[in-house]
Amino acid sequence: MNKKSLRGSLLLLLGSVVWGAAFVAQRVGMDHLGPFSFNGIRMLLAGVVMIPVTALIERKNALRNRQSDSTAELMDRREDETQRVDPKDQRRAGLLCGFMLFAASSLQQMGLVTTTAGKAGFITALYVVLVPVAAWLLFKKNPGRIIWLGVALAVFALYLLCMPAGGFSLQSGDLLLLGCAACYTVQILCVDYYAPKVSGVRLARDEFLITGVLSMLIAVFTETITWEGIREALIPILYSGIMSGAAGFTLQIIGQRYTDPTIASLLMCLESVFAVLTGAIVLGEKMTVRETAGCILMFSAVILAQLSPVISSLRRDGRFRR
Repeated sequence: MNKKSLRGSLLLLLGSVVWGAAFVAQRVGMDHLGPFSFNGIRMLLAGVVMIPVTALIERKNALRNRQSDSTAELMDRREDETQRVDPKDQRRAGLLCGFMLFAASSLQQMGLVTTTAGKAGFITALYVVLVPVAAWLLFKKNPGRIIWLGVALAVFALYLLCMPAGGFSLQSGDLLLLGCAACYTVQILCVDYYAPKVSGVRLARDEFLITGVLSMLIAVFTETITWEGIREALIPILYSGIMSGAAGFTLQIIGQRYTDPTIASLLMCLESVFAVLTGAIVLGEKMTVRETAGCILMFSAVILAQLSPVISSLRRDGRFRR
C-alpha cells in the first residue's frame, strides 16, 4: 500500500469513527429537543457549513484543470463538466435526494428515541444489503448468490437484534429504523442515478438544506422549540451537523480519491461498529449476548455485500479453480 492509499484509508476510517459517534450525539440531543427540531437544526447547520466547503472544492477543481499539462485533456474535462452540471438536473436531484434523506434521517431520529445507538447503527447499515436487492427488483439485475446469502444473514441478524427471546414482535423504534434503512436504499439509488449528471458537493449541500427546511416545517407545528433546549443540545447539534455532516462528507470525498471502492465501502461500513463502541463508552449502553450475535451477523452480511463484486470477478477469471 502506497502513501496515498494509506492516507485515503485512514481518512475513511476517521470518517467512520465520526459517523459512528454521531448516533450517540443524535440520541443525547433528543433529551432536550424533539426529533424533527433536532434533525432540522443540525441539517441546516450542515448545509450552511457545506456552502464554503462546496466553493472551496470547486475552486480547487477549477485550479487543477487550469494547471493540466494536456490541452486536449483539459478541454475534455471542461466539456464533461458542462454536460454533467445541468441546472435542471441539479435542482431535480437536490429535491428528490433531499426528500429521501429527510425521510430516512427523520425515521432514524425518531427510532433513536426508543432504541440504543449501537443497535440503530447496525439496523441502519442494512441499506448496504438492500441496495443490490432493490436494484434486482427494479431493474431485473440478479445480485447473485453471495448477496442472497448476505440477505439471509441480515434477516436472521435483525431477528436477533430486534426481537426479544421467544417473541415475534418488533419494537416501534426498530420498525422506524427498518423504514430508515429502506429510505436510505432509495436515496442511494437516486444519488447513483444523478451522480454522473450533477455536482456531488452541491448535491450534498442541497440535500442537507432541503432536509433541514422540511424538518423545521414539521417541528414548528408538532414540537415545542425553546432556546433553552437548543442551548442544552448545542454540543450534539454542533457535532452531528458540522462533524458528521460537512466534515464526514469531506473526509469521504478526499479518502475515496486514493482508495479502492471496495475497501472504501468496507471502511465506511465500520460506522456501525463505532456506533456500538461509542454508545458503550459515552452512554454506558450494554448489549446482550443475543444482540451482540446479531451485530456480528449483520456486519458479516455487510461485508459479503461489499465483497460480492470482487468474488464474482475472481470466479469469472477462474482464480477459484484448482
